[in-house]
Amino acid sequence: MYFKDFPKFLYEFKIGSQNQTTIVSDITRNIRFRRDLLANVTVYDEYDIVDGETPEIIAEKIYGNAEYHWIIMLANDRYDYLEDFPLSSYELEKDIAAKYPSNVYGTHHYEDANGYVVNSTATGAVSVSNYEYENRRNEAKRRIKIVSPNLIGTILRNFKELL
Repeated sequence: MYFKDFPKFLYEFKIGSQNQTTIVSDITRNIRFRRDLLANVTVYDEYDIVDGETPEIIAEKIYGNAEYHWIIMLANDRYDYLEDFPLSSYELEKDIAAKYPSNVYGTHHYEDANGYVVNSTATGAVSVSNYEYENRRNEAKRRIKIVSPNLIGTILRNFKELL
């Protein structure tokens, strides 16, 4: 739905020795929510992504339409499904095992009592394992902003005006 109303144009591809023309969406348009809309904390709620939920599942759950997944992504400045959203428990386990094949529970870094990264010799330094580090990073991706459903009409109108 996000690209559906973008302007279209003809684009010529060269495939082998032949030229082929097709209609493409102008994805160079960089549409974002009005910053003042998102700056108003009364227009969104916080939401914790449940294991396995995708932006489409969340949009269907909150707005009744999976095609509004782009609203969730833009509202949160998240654009990469793999990097910007939490992995499921199963996928996280696989990812950690792949990153640290022989050292899953080895020391990643040290922290002080306030959670700051410090040298291992610092007073009160506590080791943080590779597993704990990756799990924390993943969990930090769970909390997102959900734009109030009663603003969807306004967002869609603003979106069309920006095109």
